[in-house]
Amino acid sequence: MMKKFILNLVLILSCFAFINFNHAVLAKVYVDIDSPTFRPMPIAIADFNNRAPGTGKPADRGSAVAEAVRQDLAITGIFNILNKKSFLEAGTAVDKINPSDWLPLGADYLLKGEVVRNDQEIVAHGYLFDVSRGEIIFARKYRATADQSKALSRAIAVDIMRALVNDEGDFNTQIAFVPKNGLKSDIHSIGYDGTGLKAVTGHKSILMAPRWSPDGRLLAFTSFKRGRPEIYIRNLKSGAEKKVAAFEGINLCGAFSPDSRKLLLTLSRDGNNEIYSLDIDSLSLRRLTNNYAIDVSPSWSPDGKKIAFVSNRSGSPQIYTMAADGSNVKRITYEGGYNSSPVWSPRGDELAYEGQVGGRYQIFVIPAEGGSARQLTSDSANNESPSWSPSGRQIAYVSRRPSQSRLMIMNANGSSPRQVYETRQKLVMSAWSPRLK
Repeated sequence: MMKKFILNLVLILSCFAFINFNHAVLAKVYVDIDSPTFRPMPIAIADFNNRAPGTGKPADRGSAVAEAVRQDLAITGIFNILNKKSFLEAGTAVDKINPSDWLPLGADYLLKGEVVRNDQEIVAHGYLFDVSRGEIIFARKYRATADQSKALSRAIAVDIMRALVNDEGDFNTQIAFVPKNGLKSDIHSIGYDGTGLKAVTGHKSILMAPRWSPDGRLLAFTSFKRGRPEIYIRNLKSGAEKKVAAFEGINLCGAFSPDSRKLLLTLSRDGNNEIYSLDIDSLSLRRLTNNYAIDVSPSWSPDGKKIAFVSNRSGSPQIYTMAADGSNVKRITYEGGYNSSPVWSPRGDELAYEGQVGGRYQIFVIPAEGGSARQLTSDSANNESPSWSPSGRQIAYVSRRPSQSRLMIMNANGSSPRQVYETRQKLVMSAWSPRLK
């Protein structure tokens, strides 16, 4: 009944370029993508024109910028990127639109532009149109160094997100996870778009529970590099690591507080697995739970007022919440015999968690105050360790089968799952970063 707790708590013991913007916003269109009737927005992204000659093949510059924007918008789950082979318009200036050329294609929005590149820099002019109204939504100028065309395209995609859904999206984020390599594992991270895979730590040991600080400066985790579980905090800029908890028994890492000044822990220093709050600067501890049961996996709400956690005080692992001082404990999940790994949505209105169904783990979402849970995954894999994107519109998770593991991202309603990374190693414990500078 306590199989996963035993695994987590007992068996482990024995084993951008610089970009300038010139903004001219002529209209605002905020689409309600949270509506139950929302459908992906059809958008046409035309290859950018090449206004002046530069180095390289002129035809490649504009098409490369546009293609990178297409790729970025496609992975958001918000847009339906129309096939450029169906585009009809020809001869129209980039700052003008002929709606009759785009409406038959089903386009709601259109991006056009032009690019100038020399050996030192790229300058792009982007124009986003509302097709049905025949109106310009924004006209903006972008400038980047010559080798940073991807950063320039990313800036255009971010501006499209801001203009249409009033949010910059999850582009400049990373997902941390642990590919298990026997007793010599390390935390890795990968970009939201599936690029930039790298090792973050060099412990070559059992590592668990990576947790980003909300300000993006720190990564906390549990490591066995000295033979027993100890909690470290790594400065992601300098690479310096600080050991913050090394008590006898269990030392498991929980989530940071919203101000990044405190860290939740599960410790057995007093004889039972209890939840504590650690002040990172002073290393002072405050005990938050006092129960005979096992209390683990604490997660702070975005406003800092509540903590979600897992306890078997009802006889099986279930999700609970409590006030930040440990008072007002409330049981949230009642369905299913094994529910764990709760994480708050950025709005604080929902909790995602993993629950056991038919012998496998699946991802669920439930209102933070309790109620009916929604099952988001239902395939034959073990789907575990959910983590919300900063926008709250997507969820990362680990999907494991006997012969392969995948790091996945899906929309927050369970639709449009996509693979970010795949390996034959066992993947565990995904954690989505905040937006990084």
